Amino acid sequence: MKITFHGAAREVTGSRHLIETPDGKRILLDCGVFQGKGLETDAMNRNLAFSPASIDHIILTHAHIDHSGLIPYLYKNGFEGSIICTNATRDLCAIMLADSGLIQERDAHTFNKRRVKKGLPWIKPIYTYDDAVASMKLFIGVPYDFKFRINSNLRVIFSNTGHMLGSAAVTLEVAHNGEKQLITYTGDIGRPHSMILREPDPFPQSEILITESTYGNRLHSTMKETEEELLKIVYHTCVVKGGKLIIPAFSVGRTQEVVYTLNNFYNENRLPKIDIFVDSPLSVNATNVFRLHRECFNEDILKIMESDPDPFGFNSLIYTNSTEESKRLNDIKGPCIIISSSGMMEAGRVKHHIANNISSPQNTILAVGYCAPATLGARLLAGAEEVSIHGNRYFVRAEIKSIDSYSGHGDYNEMIEYLKCQNPDKLKKIFLVHGDYETQLAYREHLKEAGFSNIEIPAAGESFNI
Repeated sequence: MKITFHGAAREVTGSRHLIETPDGKRILLDCGVFQGKGLETDAMNRNLAFSPASIDHIILTHAHIDHSGLIPYLYKNGFEGSIICTNATRDLCAIMLADSGLIQERDAHTFNKRRVKKGLPWIKPIYTYDDAVASMKLFIGVPYDFKFRINSNLRVIFSNTGHMLGSAAVTLEVAHNGEKQLITYTGDIGRPHSMILREPDPFPQSEILITESTYGNRLHSTMKETEEELLKIVYHTCVVKGGKLIIPAFSVGRTQEVVYTLNNFYNENRLPKIDIFVDSPLSVNATNVFRLHRECFNEDILKIMESDPDPFGFNSLIYTNSTEESKRLNDIKGPCIIISSSGMMEAGRVKHHIANNISSPQNTILAVGYCAPATLGARLLAGAEEVSIHGNRYFVRAEIKSIDSYSGHGDYNEMIEYLKCQNPDKLKKIFLVHGDYETQLAYREHLKEAGFSNIEIPAAGESFNI
C-alpha cells in the first residue's frame, strides 16, 4: 500500500492525501484548497499531481474549505467516484461549496477587470457555483461509529473529533490476502471542552496514523478565560472607546461559538446594550444547519437549550443577508460588533469592514482563530503598520487583538491526550500533516516525550509504502 501527501505537507492548508491500495483502488483523504498565497495559491490549486478521473473515492473528515474546497474542481475535471463523510459534513458542504463557487466567480471577475486594463487575457474561475452544486450528487452521508462498507476490501469508520460540526477521524480498514490493515487519519482535532460540540471520541487501534499538528508548539487558555477575555475586549472597545469591534470569523464553527458566548452573556445581563451583526449569508445558513444536528452538541449546550431554545439568537443580535444590508453597516456611527467571514481576513465581506474601520484608533479588530502566514490576518497580528486591501493602502490605527483559544484545534497537550487512545507500540508509523514545519518539529518532540515513535514529517509530493 502506498500513501502520497499532495497537500497540507509542512504547511497548514490544502489537505489532500492519496492512498493506493493493494487491489488498485485510489482513495483521496480530504480534498482541500490551498489558501493565503495569492497567485501562487491559485496555481497550486489548479495544478494537481494526479488525474481526478483516476480517484475512486474521496473520504472527507470535515467541511472546512481547506479540507473540502477542491471537490468541485475535481468533479469538473472528471472525478465521478463517491464522496463519503458524516451527515453533518454533507449538509455543511452543500452550502459551503456553493458559497466557495460564488467567491471563485466573483474573485475571477474582479481580477479580470484589472487584466483587461493591462491588455491581458481573461482567466476562468477554478470552478463555479454550478460545479459545486452538481458535485453534491456524489456525496454519501454516514453516521458516526458505523462501519461503512465501500467494497469487499474497504471499510471506513467515522469517529467524532469535536473540531467542527460533523468533523471526524477516518479509520480505513483495508483487507488484502486475508489480512487487514487499519489506517487512521484524524483530520483536525478539536478541544476536549468545546463550547458547543461533544468532546473528541477515541478511534480504533491502528497501525498507521496520519494526524494534524497546527498548534503543536502552543498551549491554549481555558474556555472560561477565553470568554472573559472576549467580554473585556467588547467593553473596552464599545463602551470605553465607543468604537466598533470587528471580529473576522469563519462562517462555520467560530461564528457560532462567538455568538453562543455573547448569547450567554446576554442571558446573564452582562453584555453592553449594543447592536451585534453577523454579516455573512453563509453564517446564517450554517447556523441553520447547526440547529439540525443536535447529535453533535455537548451536554452543556443541550441543558441551556432547555430554557433557551435558540442559543444562536437574542434580541440585540441581527443576521444580515443582502449586500445592501452589509453596506449599511458602514453608516453606523456608534459602537457595535460586526462578526463577518473569513477568519484569516483573506476574502468575503470582512475585508470591506476592515478597510472601513482599520484607520480609526476607536476600533478594534479581533482575530479568534489561526491565520496562516502571508494572510492579511497574519500580517496584522505581526504588527503591520500599513496594509493593502482590494488594491488600496490603509494605515493600521485600530487596535489589533487575538484570542487563539477560540480555535477549533487542540493545543499540543490536548492533541496528545486525544492520541492516547492508541497503544504507541502498535503504531508502525505516524505522519504529521497540517502544520507549519517548525511547529511540527516541536510537536514531534512532544510526541516522543509522551511515548510515541516512528514519526515522519512528509514533504509535499513525498510517497511512502505502508
